[in-house]
Amino acid sequence: MSQSTASQEEFIEIFGAREHNLKNLDVRIPRNQLVVVTGLSGSGKSSLAFDTIYSEGQRRYLESFSAYARSFLGGMERPDVDKINGLSPVIAIEQKTTSKNPRSTVGTVTEIYDFMRLLFARAGEAFSYETGKKMVRQTEDQIIEQLFSKFGGKKLYILAPVVKGRKGHYRELFEQIRKMGFSKVRVDGVVMEMVPKMQVDRYKIHDIEIVIDRIVADESDRFRITQSLKSALQHGKGVIMIRDEEGEIHHFSKYLMDPETGLSYDEPAPNTFSFNSPYGACPTCNGLGITEEITKESIIPDPSLSITRGGIAPLGEYRDIWIFKKIEAILKHYKCSMSTPINKLPENVVDVLLYGDKVEVAVDSVKYPGTKWHTTFEGIVNFLQKYQEGSSEKIQDWVSEFTITQTCPDCNGYRLKREALHFKIDDTHIGELAHKDIRALGDWFEGVESRMTEKQQIIGQEVLKEIRKRIGFLLDIGLDYLTLNRPLRTLSGGEAQRIRLATQIGTQLVGVLYILDEPSIGLHQRDNVKLIKALQSLRDLGNSVLVVEHDKDMMLESDFVLDMGPGAGRHGGHIVASGKPEEILKQGGVTADYLKGKLGLPIPKERKKGKGESLILKGASGNNLKNVDLEIPLGTLTLITGVSGSGKSTLIHETLYPILRQHIYGSKKDPMPYESFKGLEHLDKVIEVDQSPIGRTPRSNPATYTGVFSDIRTLFTELPEAKIRGYKPGRFSFNVKGGRCEDCEGAGMKLIEMDFLPDVHIPCETCKGKRYNRETLEVRFKGKSISDVLDMTVEQAVEFFHNQPKILRKIKTLNDVGLGYITLGQHATTLSGGEAQRVKLATELSKKDTGKTFYILDEPTTGLHFQDIEMLMKVLQKLVDKGNTVLIIEHNLDVIKVADYVVDLGPEGGNKGGTIIAKGTPEQIAKNSKSHTGKFLKIELNS
Repeated sequence: MSQSTASQEEFIEIFGAREHNLKNLDVRIPRNQLVVVTGLSGSGKSSLAFDTIYSEGQRRYLESFSAYARSFLGGMERPDVDKINGLSPVIAIEQKTTSKNPRSTVGTVTEIYDFMRLLFARAGEAFSYETGKKMVRQTEDQIIEQLFSKFGGKKLYILAPVVKGRKGHYRELFEQIRKMGFSKVRVDGVVMEMVPKMQVDRYKIHDIEIVIDRIVADESDRFRITQSLKSALQHGKGVIMIRDEEGEIHHFSKYLMDPETGLSYDEPAPNTFSFNSPYGACPTCNGLGITEEITKESIIPDPSLSITRGGIAPLGEYRDIWIFKKIEAILKHYKCSMSTPINKLPENVVDVLLYGDKVEVAVDSVKYPGTKWHTTFEGIVNFLQKYQEGSSEKIQDWVSEFTITQTCPDCNGYRLKREALHFKIDDTHIGELAHKDIRALGDWFEGVESRMTEKQQIIGQEVLKEIRKRIGFLLDIGLDYLTLNRPLRTLSGGEAQRIRLATQIGTQLVGVLYILDEPSIGLHQRDNVKLIKALQSLRDLGNSVLVVEHDKDMMLESDFVLDMGPGAGRHGGHIVASGKPEEILKQGGVTADYLKGKLGLPIPKERKKGKGESLILKGASGNNLKNVDLEIPLGTLTLITGVSGSGKSTLIHETLYPILRQHIYGSKKDPMPYESFKGLEHLDKVIEVDQSPIGRTPRSNPATYTGVFSDIRTLFTELPEAKIRGYKPGRFSFNVKGGRCEDCEGAGMKLIEMDFLPDVHIPCETCKGKRYNRETLEVRFKGKSISDVLDMTVEQAVEFFHNQPKILRKIKTLNDVGLGYITLGQHATTLSGGEAQRVKLATELSKKDTGKTFYILDEPTTGLHFQDIEMLMKVLQKLVDKGNTVLIIEHNLDVIKVADYVVDLGPEGGNKGGTIIAKGTPEQIAKNSKSHTGKFLKIELNS
């Protein structure tokens, strides 16, 4: 074997990588090992792992397609690298690939629910939703034998049902029956002779059966009876009815049927239990489990107000626009006034305004005396519902303020038709199983064979193995608190990654290179061990695992570490240390110093007591919260901690934040259930900084989001060259016609839809990604065009605009939160969740605070190196020093140890969580033996 072949078997070799800020990098990454790529934010980790290695792997995969297939997919640009040897097929498990579709759930993505559908379709026992009795199915021979044993010697009608509970005149059906030679039908319980042109009332609901034969159940006439029964089963599509001498009806079916009521089910198939199929989805909620309703209460929150004074919330106060004119004309017709309080208006008039009607309205009496016209007013509710579908995101968000989401009343949130919910195994239907958390689900499936019939055991043997195996993977990576019906869009980036990781372990692929982007996000230290073991098991199957990560435990447990730096952005792009974890510690550097404890956030000598005022929330009981009482001392840095799934997000994002929003901003969104709240008078501003994207298209970027781009455009407008040409601020906007490149409409990128692969953005060929046309780019400030400014890093922009105070203030805050390496015009789609969160934080920091502001942050350390965390915490401490309150949901021990006050939830996740098990200073939490956080915090405080 040649030396180069041997090295390819042992290493992935990269030569001359220059993507983004990489400095002509040559690197050898060992194969079939767990490799961690770490370093400061913006040092080039993602550029190496995703933009170079993964992009080249994806490009090579596409090249394996035929020329015909590639013509539909388009081309992918080769990353800026000289050569890559030893590259395996690549699978990237990123945070940004989470589906936003409400139909994607934990169960569907992990395939557990698919196997459960198969199990219930083949081994489930059907029960009647009318009587609760077990459904039966009979063969033709069994039906014949029952007929003779039950009705021996009696006169009977054999009936074939053709219409059940439907409206219509059925003229054509009756004619068809008559042509088939049948002389009688039974319509709505009455036997009738067939006549030409026969029909029934088309507006009434009917039951129609063909009278196949009138017989006496005698053995001597068995042949005729058998033929009649076969004919009835054929015309009744497997179902027949027998009417005895007393007029009672008895039902028989080749399929599943309730013998008491005649209720029958179709033969079950896997799609009978699919909420994504019309055969299984609940018709009321279309398989979503929830309904969204625009209610009278949400549209008219204060009925004591008149329409003029803003009584109809979506319309606001009276303005001279068409909808108010129309409402005024309708009220005049009913002899009512716009200035009358809504609760004094007749109820039928309010109903017309909300739900619409045809109204006869008087026309202008001067121009058209004595004439009237009919107008159809669609109503405010229908008007809002129309805008809810197919409108812009902004309008949909506005309409959502007036909608109330509730559990579907028909399926009780189970998403399925009622027939599907009456197929059971061990007296449990599939919807109930999907509502259990993974731990409880695992317990139910453990030994379920002992509670099944022998036939069910034989059928379910292989399927049960697959289900148990996949549940085991989820338990192994610490996701035991999730339920199968949990929508994927409600998961954090880390949870979604770990779900996909469990799915990949289940596929049992070998020889693959897996690239993961911070899978430890949102994971408590206790569960970190499980995640590391899962990654090691993926490696042990014979795969290479490359993880972009900042977690200390992950680095120390890996086989090989690449530390990138030495700085961020243009100061990064080098490998400052590489080798086994113990070798990294010896080589030194910033990362090594933090790992060894030489560097780190110092523990405060004194914890802030706050202002002496508190927010007090009592009786929070949403989701898994168990009547929680929460007190937050104002003027402190307070942390909410606890294992994954313990109820942190429910308590803060879904209960506390909506309460504060309602009080301060009049928000319409209702919080989760709670009993009482005190302390609202001490706040005048609440700001939530989450990890949702700052925009979903390349048009959004840090400059536009922070508002600094408006100031930059104004600056360019005031330049002599711009004034001579008559350019206004719109000329320098890439969202408006005039100054932008019209080929890409100012996006700088073009979207290539890749069908079954993730969509790809490529630079515009006309403007080469500059977004603007040639004339606009000729206007320059200090030798730089508007496009050059967008391409500057935040750090460069701070130097460039040092004499522009208004611009500098906003850009400097981006630099202060550790985003000096991103460019002002960086596309929002390329920012990680942690970066998007810090852009939002910087935006808020650039505004003036009042000392009474309440900040809520959700894991702001996401994507941050130890040094970046130190920088971020200094910024947050400045906010607290000014008298503001900062509340952080966090797992990072470095942050927890510097908090003034900690609230720890638990003791476990899911149903076993939802209580406050410890509260106080970090030292008090560390002494609490019930707290999982306390155990790890004790080690951190003593180290």
